[in-house]
Amino acid sequence: MALKSSTGLKNAVLSTSSFKAALDGGKIRIFSGSAPADADAAETGTLLCEVSLNGTATGLTFAAAASGTISKTGSEVWSGTNVAAGTATHYRFVATGDTGALSTTQARLQGTVGLIGADLNISNVNLTSGAPQTVDYFTATLL
Repeated sequence: MALKSSTGLKNAVLSTSSFKAALDGGKIRIFSGSAPADADAAETGTLLCEVSLNGTATGLTFAAAASGTISKTGSEVWSGTNVAAGTATHYRFVATGDTGALSTTQARLQGTVGLIGADLNISNVNLTSGAPQTVDYFTATLL
């Protein structure tokens, strides 16, 4: 379990932006199936849910970094409605407008989904179509 950063995210952080600025305003896409080899690769699996601010078109934001870690803004409700049924296995944090295609320019963060010990822990990995999905905690740490 190691978060995978896209080439676009790495380049943004190294050239023109901060990690926070590169990801603020994005959304989390939760998938079933096998994860792509890296965050540059095209999305794989079935899209189960897209998580945004209060389940709207508004993107998510992060609090200021502390001790090398960036976290979900505490006052925000990160939620969505499941668009398909399946077992959540991986996610991508993507910018609005990301098509999910192969890209070395999109800022993306990819990780595992599970009940405990995953990059993104949720209360139930067996998602039901039409049910609400929340992400109560989210952190990313640069190593």
